[in-house]
Amino acid sequence: MSSIDETHDPRRTSWVASAQGHPEFPIQNLPLGVFSPPNGSPRGGVAIGDQIFDLQAGLEAGVFSGAAAAAAEAAAGAALNRLMALGGNPRIALRRRLSELLSADGAERRKVEPRAGQLLHNAADCTLHLPAAIGSFTDFFAGIHHARNGGMRRDPNNPLNPNYKYVPVAYHSRASSVRPSGVPIRRPSGQRKAAEDDAPIFGAAQKLDYELELAVWIGPGNELGQPIPIAEAGEHVFGLGLVNDWSARDVQGWESQPLGPFLAKNFGTTVSPWVITTDALAPFRIAQPPRPAGDPRPLSYLWDETDQETGAFDITLEAMLMTEGLRAKGLPPHRMSASNTTDLYWTLAQLIAHHTCGGCNLGPGDLFGTGTISGPTLEGYGSLMELSGDGQRQITLGSGETRTFLQDGDEVIFRAHCRKAGCVPIGFGECRARIA
Repeated sequence: MSSIDETHDPRRTSWVASAQGHPEFPIQNLPLGVFSPPNGSPRGGVAIGDQIFDLQAGLEAGVFSGAAAAAAEAAAGAALNRLMALGGNPRIALRRRLSELLSADGAERRKVEPRAGQLLHNAADCTLHLPAAIGSFTDFFAGIHHARNGGMRRDPNNPLNPNYKYVPVAYHSRASSVRPSGVPIRRPSGQRKAAEDDAPIFGAAQKLDYELELAVWIGPGNELGQPIPIAEAGEHVFGLGLVNDWSARDVQGWESQPLGPFLAKNFGTTVSPWVITTDALAPFRIAQPPRPAGDPRPLSYLWDETDQETGAFDITLEAMLMTEGLRAKGLPPHRMSASNTTDLYWTLAQLIAHHTCGGCNLGPGDLFGTGTISGPTLEGYGSLMELSGDGQRQITLGSGETRTFLQDGDEVIFRAHCRKAGCVPIGFGECRARIA
């Protein structure tokens, strides 16, 4: 498990001026991603303030050696999969070397700062891509408040299915339609049937929704037929990001019986481009919140004391909405909700242990969505289905507009931050997309 070291020191600053007090990417963060500079090809990079450190340029300049060089070479191409496959030690070596190179007080500053024009690119001038080639995408249902809110429509007295507190519920989603932040989403079409109608109709979805989720990027993974034990599962988390699991609720309601979502989910998923490594998140690890009295203890293959003590994260999440009316009035995005990853019922290690317990293989660059992370009250609901009561409540925005579900031209923006006394806050960057 990643530990706290000199790279997390709150006294450490960077010679990259924009990194000082940066709300997302101070030197204590150093997230990894894939970008294209102007007129350049996709390559691996590291966010530092408003700049991107070019790993390929760093290799050409000879600023890496040993394990850090091997990691930089694995991360310098058009996808991070090779680095993800290497496990934690090379990734940590790369992080430590980058922190040393970018530190204002580092011994290497005089070697790299004069080469800033070669090594750094203005992030605003670059294009960000998916950080990895995604082999498989699994969407979990680990946000218990969201699960309960959805189940209330089915059975107010028993909103959770009987298996919910025993099984980390999930379904296999569509990796081919995952896109990076900023790529527009087209409103999907499908069959939908209102309760009062005799037969379904086909057409554009009317109840287009977002779902605020955490992205989990898988590291080394496992061979087919070889389960990952719960005590080792956390080591297979490479890093985290944000996922918008777009959902067509009217299509979903008709098609989901008996096998679950299909066209309601496969038309597009948006993921944030920067991967916040588990190493950067080490100071923000916390104990998994205790289960309510009377809830069953997880089965033995899902239970590890260390995971319960340190396997959760304290990450605040926000969902924002920008509309044509807000733009016309020069207003900022409207904050729809705020929640926290402590509202997840299962740890990430439990998700991995369950996913592989039957022998299913995970590979470097596979992606998990945690499921919608909603808080226990209306202010924390992570989807419009919850906020509007499936269309029964109008949500009034700062512009005076109202919404129950998304309209064309609406842009959904997710943000996440880690804050703790004595630590430098870090952010995830944005996960955003507009309905075309």
